[in-house]
Amino acid sequence: MGERAGTGRRFHGAPRWSQLSEANKLNQAQIEDVLKPTSLWRNPVYLPITGSTNDVAKRLAARGAPEGTVVVADEQRAGRGRMERRWLAPPGACLLCSLLFRPQLPPTRANQLTMLCSLAAADAVVKVAGLRVTLKWPNDLIVKPQSQSWKKLAGVLTETGVMGKRLEFTVVGIGLNVNVPPEMLPTLAPDATSILAETGQEADRVALLAALLAGVEARYERLQAGESPHAEWSGRLATLGQRVEAATSKGALAGVAESVDENGALLLRASDGRLHRLLAGDVTLSAKPIFRILTQPICVFFKKRGKKPGFF
Repeated sequence: MGERAGTGRRFHGAPRWSQLSEANKLNQAQIEDVLKPTSLWRNPVYLPITGSTNDVAKRLAARGAPEGTVVVADEQRAGRGRMERRWLAPPGACLLCSLLFRPQLPPTRANQLTMLCSLAAADAVVKVAGLRVTLKWPNDLIVKPQSQSWKKLAGVLTETGVMGKRLEFTVVGIGLNVNVPPEMLPTLAPDATSILAETGQEADRVALLAALLAGVEARYERLQAGESPHAEWSGRLATLGQRVEAATSKGALAGVAESVDENGALLLRASDGRLHRLLAGDVTLSAKPIFRILTQPICVFFKKRGKKPGFF
């Protein structure tokens, strides 16, 4: 019987987890083989079961582990997302990994690693499973089935170690629902989905890991050369041009998501016309886009004398 990770609750119908093909079971040798062709990734750590791959990676970072350390687990029992929310990951059905970076970046730019890892994860899903996904601010991979609302496929969690004004290390954790059967998804979250649920086919987690690491490395090299992932990341955000509701630590905001700045903050135009800069928060997307923000207005119109102009 499998447990609902981190809660001690049992999954009903758990025998399904034992029916995963042998090719999808991870082991240390497979992880090492994935890392061999690369120059960045090293020191692989494979754990059949752990509390949180991010916690393991942070402990290794504090002990001096080198950049490129990769922590992979088959099951997490205390995984989490933003705001310490629990990330539930059934055994053997998800890709769970944390990547250790020691970038030459100021702490304010650490979120660029979230951007490039999110992009690489989305591309890996397309390459391996043929499933097109998009991004939702600040750190989710989502898909939209026909005539349904957006569903969450994966989450990215970035945590940093800072000394003074220097970024000592950054750990980026990625949790991707791969072979979670559709009937099990409601036990994870109301809006959860998986590659299996969307395509009807199991995906190879080793192939996904290989594609992910290759994509992250290529983008990280460009970041080190001075190329920001911001333009590509913002261009793939489903959030922009949508009317949204944002739950923040200071309360709820409603308005239109206009853009994101270079450091990943969301610029939300509230219904009263004020522009808010959000560094974190939960955003709910509306079903239909309101508009896509343009760099130049096509036309300016005035409804009544004294009213502010609007663009269309």
